[in-house]
Amino acid sequence: MISFSVMAIVFGLVFVAELPDKTALAGLVLGTRYRASYVFAGVAAAFAVHVALAIAAGSVLTLLPHQILQALTGVLFLGGALMLLMKKDEAEEEVRKPENQSFWKVSGAGFMLILVAEFGDLTQIMTANLAAKYDDPLSVGLGAVLALWSVAAIGIVGGKALLKRVPLALITKIAAVAMLAMAGFSFYEAIAG
Repeated sequence: MISFSVMAIVFGLVFVAELPDKTALAGLVLGTRYRASYVFAGVAAAFAVHVALAIAAGSVLTLLPHQILQALTGVLFLGGALMLLMKKDEAEEEVRKPENQSFWKVSGAGFMLILVAEFGDLTQIMTANLAAKYDDPLSVGLGAVLALWSVAAIGIVGGKALLKRVPLALITKIAAVAMLAMAGFSFYEAIAG
């Protein structure tokens, strides 16, 4: 059974945390050079793999006693918030062009770029934490993958327009505050639980 409230919470947290990430910039760069649908297909597949790995890791964490699990997720959320607050602005990275514009070459380039760039990334760790916290892999997985796909689509199609209206620093601060709130809630549950 899918919990839409868990899915919405996960979507919101992962979406806000992923917006200022280098992946959105990479999607933007790829989207300006190649057919957007080809880029999105590769990026979406890579994000699905990352979410599956994060959900598996989070499911293993649920085997820990409740108070230890809450303390651990609190520490990880706090670490994620600190990573966001201390992160320096990233310039657009040069993306290696595929030799031709075929679907498999372009989507493959997008897949490999995201697969490598996102491994062990903040949103993957956050997704594992949320999977452990809510013990609802399907709802967390759907919320996370939909958030990541949404950010990828925004980056590929309209990233330049969004960044003209909303400063990247503000998006980063909102994500950090949300993660600090989740860390505080996890610590409270560890102490009260």
